[in-house]
Amino acid sequence: MIRHVVAWKLAATEPEQKAADAAEIARLLSGLVGVVPSISALDVGPNMAYFDANWDAVLVADFATLADLDAYQTHPAHLEVVPQIRALVAQRASVDIEV
Repeated sequence: MIRHVVAWKLAATEPEQKAADAAEIARLLSGLVGVVPSISALDVGPNMAYFDANWDAVLVADFATLADLDAYQTHPAHLEVVPQIRALVAQRASVDIEV
């Protein structure tokens, strides 16, 4: 199993806008479940604590194989939401681990 973890620092500086942008990212990525067949599990949401130190939003998604993760990355539905998310983000960090 491959776990794909992505964290974002959002471009917005006002708490209300950060919350709205994190909710939009969650909406966009959650909408891929059932559309991208290679997703085994997907959780996405805003940071809930230590706002000055933590990143603003995170995605944790599981894939059976690295090929399934690659299929997700190149799936047209994922490619459609990527620019929408990038427009909200100042920084992105990711890691893929075997679980």
